[in-house]
Amino acid sequence: MTEPDHEAQPLIQDRRVDEDPSTPTLEAPRSSWYLFLLTLGMGGLQIVWSIQHSSGSPYLLSLGMSKAMLAFVWIAGPLTGTLVQPYIGIRSDNCRIAWGKRKPFMALGGAVLVFCLLALAWVREIVGGTLSLFGVDAQSDGVRTTVLVVATLLMYCQDFAINTVQAATRAFIVDNAPAHQQESANAWASRHNGAGNILGYILGGMDLPRTFPALGNTQFKGLSVTASVFLTVTLSLSCAYIEEKDPRSEPLISTRPGLTSLFRSIKDSIHSLSARTRRIYLIQVPAWFAWFSFLFYATTYIGQLYANQILDQHHDLPEDEVNKIWEDATRVGTLALLVNAIVSFAASIILPLLIVPSEQNPGSGHHQHQHQQQPHSSTSHTRGRSSLPSWMRIRIRNPTIPHLTLRRAWLLSHFLFALCMFSTFLIATPAQASIMTGIVGIAWAITSWAPWALLATEIAHHHDDADSKAYDDRPPNHLNTQESLSTTAQRPAHRPANQAGITLGLHNVAISFPQIISSAVSSLIFRALQKPRAEPWDTSTAWVMRLGGCAAVLAGTLTIGLGERGRREI
Repeated sequence: MTEPDHEAQPLIQDRRVDEDPSTPTLEAPRSSWYLFLLTLGMGGLQIVWSIQHSSGSPYLLSLGMSKAMLAFVWIAGPLTGTLVQPYIGIRSDNCRIAWGKRKPFMALGGAVLVFCLLALAWVREIVGGTLSLFGVDAQSDGVRTTVLVVATLLMYCQDFAINTVQAATRAFIVDNAPAHQQESANAWASRHNGAGNILGYILGGMDLPRTFPALGNTQFKGLSVTASVFLTVTLSLSCAYIEEKDPRSEPLISTRPGLTSLFRSIKDSIHSLSARTRRIYLIQVPAWFAWFSFLFYATTYIGQLYANQILDQHHDLPEDEVNKIWEDATRVGTLALLVNAIVSFAASIILPLLIVPSEQNPGSGHHQHQHQQQPHSSTSHTRGRSSLPSWMRIRIRNPTIPHLTLRRAWLLSHFLFALCMFSTFLIATPAQASIMTGIVGIAWAITSWAPWALLATEIAHHHDDADSKAYDDRPPNHLNTQESLSTTAQRPAHRPANQAGITLGLHNVAISFPQIISSAVSSLIFRALQKPRAEPWDTSTAWVMRLGGCAAVLAGTLTIGLGERGRREI
């Protein structure tokens, strides 16, 4: 067995300035505890997201909202994701507060999100109580209409806040994890997402008003309070423990806050993207066209399979009986999603142990660059431990699968998802559909990890390469004095601005925009194939998911051309 390649890295950080300050120091690896806290905010945000999507629709319908209006509300997620995240990304990239570039947006977005969650849960009481001060009857049609308008506005503000927190937190991870640990950091983020999903579904299945009456007299109130507490705690721990680099020494990307300057900065950022980054964006377009159909319609699909067995045997049932059947069907579908979340969480723990890290991949340019920078340090390190017997040295071998890189795992996940969607041609029972949904959890674990890890690694390496170029471009007179040596050994003379925010914001456009298209296409399929609720064998949802499988095949085909970092082919 061989010893870990990064064993000499701590000594690289401690080398003296008389060795060779002309190359930037490699950042020491961070502990698992550090990466856990760095990504903890993603877990709190995922709890909010899971509660919103599992309980949001029934709550809004209970307020009297129509299904047509409900569709308008749910388009807020991808719409605000397309518009908001690039804006938040460029603003956080230009933030020059001593506290950090990302924390102000995490804190402000989190505060707005908590306010929107609680205000939405108590929207009836807030609107009714406010209008009653002016003598308006709380049971009037005007009050009910006002409640719906305010609830819709709160949902849009809530999605705005969710995208603000997500954009800042994703960039926060890129900024504070070393380049060679971006895969590990994003694996932790995926685990937090999985745990947040499980907790959200468990809370949604509990009778919170009876179990915890202090949280509120309705289920949605209890869920909103619980989600607010988890979000506050997780974001606070991340912000308190992780110390961001002071961004005040970095140059501004955009000196003017105007809309024209914003679009110019976005345009410049798009032109400066690497070919590999653009390929990741391109893959995400069909991938998320496919995932939208599953994430939003899986419960309906499984519920339809449950309802088919009953509706086929009992015709002309009264509306109350049909509603009761569909309530039971929804619970069956939610249980299948809980299975999906558990499998996804387990996969997010196991898969990172099996996949070969990109920094150990022979095709990784950074891996080669890293070894080019280590010769003096590794020699001194070997001398320093020469007195230690070889049998006492700790040797670790990860149980990785040879040649299974993160890119190849992402490639396989697309085809696994497509296979599951095409299996709807054969699935006839809720049990079979639940098994399929559980298998999809493996693909979801990779989808929640791989593209962000690959993109974060690309951003970090691009920034490191810019740092190295800044070192290489220094004039010779910078090395004339010992003071200059000490200064330049710490950081480049002209450190480039980190544009992780706008890069990840544009990535979210590639995720959100295809969801809008997928929603529109799905509506056309439903209009053509959907049957009344009381009739069995409605196949419209199945055809929507099969179309998603075709998009996943396209995503997998595009991933083949991505190549490993430092290589042109697979």
